[in-house]
Amino acid sequence: MTEARGGGKSGRAMQVVARLHAAPPRHNAGAEWMAWSMFRALVERGHDVTVWLSRYGEDHEPYELDGVKVIPLESRLDYATAVRRASVLVSHLENVKPTASLARGYGKPFVAICHNTFAPTFKGIASGGTALAVYNSLWMEREAEIYFADYPKAIRPDASMIVRPPVFAEDYATKPGDRITLVNTNPDKGGGLFRDLAKRMPDQKFLAVLGAYGEQADYSDLANVEVVQHVSGHEMRDAVYGRTKVLLMPSLYESWGRAGCEALASGIPVVAHPTPGLCESLGEAGIFVDREDVAGYEAVLRKLLAAPEYRLASKRAKARSAELDPTADLAAWCTAVEGLPG
Repeated sequence: MTEARGGGKSGRAMQVVARLHAAPPRHNAGAEWMAWSMFRALVERGHDVTVWLSRYGEDHEPYELDGVKVIPLESRLDYATAVRRASVLVSHLENVKPTASLARGYGKPFVAICHNTFAPTFKGIASGGTALAVYNSLWMEREAEIYFADYPKAIRPDASMIVRPPVFAEDYATKPGDRITLVNTNPDKGGGLFRDLAKRMPDQKFLAVLGAYGEQADYSDLANVEVVQHVSGHEMRDAVYGRTKVLLMPSLYESWGRAGCEALASGIPVVAHPTPGLCESLGEAGIFVDREDVAGYEAVLRKLLAAPEYRLASKRAKARSAELDPTADLAAWCTAVEGLPG
């Protein structure tokens, strides 16, 4: 093994083995890009990170992205060998419980990255053997505490921390465009509201970015809506934010809302439904309107399109982006992983 710049307790490179259902560049949801940013930070500290996929997909051969190695389910059957050799196991979403079980069986420290408050994540942690739980927000940490308090037999993680979904402003900052944009057009993300707004505002240009999951809306009957296919995280700056004037996030549920934070880097105002995650992530830069209030969204958008209002909202967006600099969170994350037993 090579020397690690940060290093584990031994000062040597760690073998980090992650189990995810999908990965960039094919799958570009916020959960995957949060995990990817965290894996990249470990790679930059000199550690070896390999992601083993648990679902069949379009990729059939191993590949590398940002220094992280990815093993498609179709290509290899020796995941158990990788687990035996691992310094630490990491997982999220649907793979938390099975990976925690493997970690217990092989005596490996297990790290759960928590992107939402749904049962698979918290139940997986509560089954025992979780050395570190990583929450993406203060509100999720509170929800976890409520969950553990309601289930006395739940086994709490040995340690926990908060890592806000890392967004480096320089990766996304650009000159805003002229479109009103929605990223992921499924109904829960606001695909229906987006259609209603486009119909009510035929004088404005809209941009619909198809998402990584869920049923996607059809806007082919609306002349003022341009639809672009699913976009890799590496291409969002030019393909999306460089064409966006205002970002919409009328989501039914968002544990954080990474796309909103990416938009803030360019001073793009974000109009959102007030989920606890979006209220925390966008802070004072967020413009919040209930997702059922179509007229309210239209009124806010028309006001934002006036230059003085836009300049003020853009200034707040850039200020919030600076507050969300992920350097300290990622350093704490790497140190926590390097300090795990094993």
